[in-house]
Amino acid sequence: MKRLLGRERHATSMLIVYLGELDERRLYLAEGYSSLFQYCTAALSMSEDETFFRIHAARVARRFPAILGMLEDRLIHLTTVRLISSHLTEENASELLTAVAGKSKRDVEYYLAVRFPQPGPADSVRKLPAPKARIPAPSTQTAPAPAIASKVQAAAPEWRAQAPPPRPAVVAPVAAERYKIEFTIEAATRAKLQKAQDLLRHAVPSGDLSVIFDRALTLLVADLEKKKCAETERPRPQREPTGTSRQIPAAVRRAVWRRDGGQCAFVAKNGRRCDSRAFLEYHHVVPYAIGGQASVGSIQLRCRAHNNYEAEVFFGRSRSFVRDTTRVTRTRSGPSSSSDAPVPT
Repeated sequence: MKRLLGRERHATSMLIVYLGELDERRLYLAEGYSSLFQYCTAALSMSEDETFFRIHAARVARRFPAILGMLEDRLIHLTTVRLISSHLTEENASELLTAVAGKSKRDVEYYLAVRFPQPGPADSVRKLPAPKARIPAPSTQTAPAPAIASKVQAAAPEWRAQAPPPRPAVVAPVAAERYKIEFTIEAATRAKLQKAQDLLRHAVPSGDLSVIFDRALTLLVADLEKKKCAETERPRPQREPTGTSRQIPAAVRRAVWRRDGGQCAFVAKNGRRCDSRAFLEYHHVVPYAIGGQASVGSIQLRCRAHNNYEAEVFFGRSRSFVRDTTRVTRTRSGPSSSSDAPVPT
């Protein structure tokens, strides 16, 4: 995979060099195309997105040739070039390219926000326009006009009911320790937000949304930590685990969560530890099926993917699948379990 990726990066770097030359000498005009973008999409059958990224990188690389070597060496990618292009100057090019080398898109965005801070946007709550109706593609079969009209009228409510999927939330850094967040909420959630603003006017006279969300998330996180990892200010004495129960005592869950730092503790043979903090479950190092105990030394955190992976390694793929299906069913229907809490396997 690394060899293939290296070949792809080399080919991309060479393509950008040639695109830059085509753009500089306007060679696409003699081929009958009015722009390099049109030439790439029509003559080379490139998609609009890949054309935009590569032409943009080609133009930036004409000004700063060091970008080409960094692209081929996998130190930066085309997205990084797009992000830093508006900040690059002759004076800071070397420093800026060195600073973003090897960074992910999210890390580059944060670095740029710290290096070139922007004023945060003002609080804004506005009603979105009603979604447009989705009209299916016309049929190739011909039909009398009245028949078509009746079909359209009958299907109209169904089109209106098909609302477009919600836009993903936007979380973007704007300065050091400052982020811009945009997302869409339902009318009922908007009403709750207004009520929280009204109830907090004595403490937050301005109704600052960031303060209100911070207070709400503080309470939510505390409640989730209590449910998922048994966090409490008054812990009960620890009970000795028994070999007949699958239940993991609260004291063990609490200690394991703190020890593993709320992160999957799977470590690969190359020494890399999984950095997932989502879908965490309590994992028996020695499987419960062969006598594994629910003690602090025998329990570790695993993300769902690595928990299932280790079950497949130990039991085999087919048996681990049956076991996992049983576990999920019991977790959802059992009287003492919560589907939102990490489950032991």
